[in-house]
Amino acid sequence: RILKEAGMNPRQYESSFQRQALSNLEAAVRRALPRAQPITHLGLGEARVEKVASNRRIFGPDGKVRGVRYTACTDPDLRAAPEGTVDPILSLVSFWNSDRPVAALSYYATHPQSYYRTGIPNPDFPGLARFLRELAVPSALHVHFNGAGGNIGAGKYNDGSPTNRLILAERLADGMRRAWENTKREPITANVVSWGTESVALPASKHLSAETLEKEIAQRDPKLVMQGDASRLAWLRRCQAGHKIDVACLKMGRARILHLPGELFVEYQLAAKA
Repeated sequence: RILKEAGMNPRQYESSFQRQALSNLEAAVRRALPRAQPITHLGLGEARVEKVASNRRIFGPDGKVRGVRYTACTDPDLRAAPEGTVDPILSLVSFWNSDRPVAALSYYATHPQSYYRTGIPNPDFPGLARFLRELAVPSALHVHFNGAGGNIGAGKYNDGSPTNRLILAERLADGMRRAWENTKREPITANVVSWGTESVALPASKHLSAETLEKEIAQRDPKLVMQGDASRLAWLRRCQAGHKIDVACLKMGRARILHLPGELFVEYQLAAKA
C-alpha cells in the first residue's frame, strides 16, 4: 500500500501471489483432513552436518566486519576464514503409524541457496537432499526447514559454481541419513501433544523515523525504496499501532519445536536449544 500510494510498482511486495498461496494451502488442508491416519510413535534423531554452513560476517582484529561471505563467495581470503558460529546439528522429527514412517521433518540452519537468479524456481541443495531421502524412504513425506539461518550460508564451501549444488546436497542428505539412523522412537498419544503461543512486542529500532522514511519514499528513488525504506516504514507503523508477533511452540512428548518468525540469526536458535 505504501508503494502504491507513492505511485510506484510494488513488485515483490504485491500480495496477490501470497493470498493465492494461502488460499491453495487452505484447500489442501481441507482435502487432507478426511485422509488423516493414526500416529502411534514419535521418532527423534540428530546428526552433525559437515562442510555446509558458515558464518556470513567475517570480523577483523578491530572487532568490525571486514568482509561478508554470502551464500556463494569467490573471494579466497574470505573462504579461508573459519566457519564461525553455526549450529552444525541437523535435527529430525519423524511420525510413525506402528512400524511405518508417515512423515519426516528435518531442521538445519543455513540459507538454502548455492546459486540463483536463473529465472527457474527450484528447491536448491536442501530440496535435492530431501529428494534423495525420499528415494531412500519412499513411504514417508519428507519436509525440510532451514532453521534460524539469517546470518549463515554455504559461502565458505561454495564459490557459486553449479557443480557445488549436488556436493552440498549430498552432504546435507548424509546428515539427514545419519539422523534417521540415529532415531529413537517412543509411543505418543494425543494427550502429550499441544501448542503454546506467546505474543511478543519487538521494539522498532530507535533510529527509524516515520517522517524521514516518508520523505525518502516521496522522492521515489527505486533503489532506496526497494532496499527497505517502504518495508521499514510498514514495520514502524505496525509497531506504533500495537501489533505483536506470535511465537509458537509445538510440544510432543519430550520434543519441542519452536516456531520463530522472520530471518533470525543462528544465535537465537542456539540459545533456544540450550
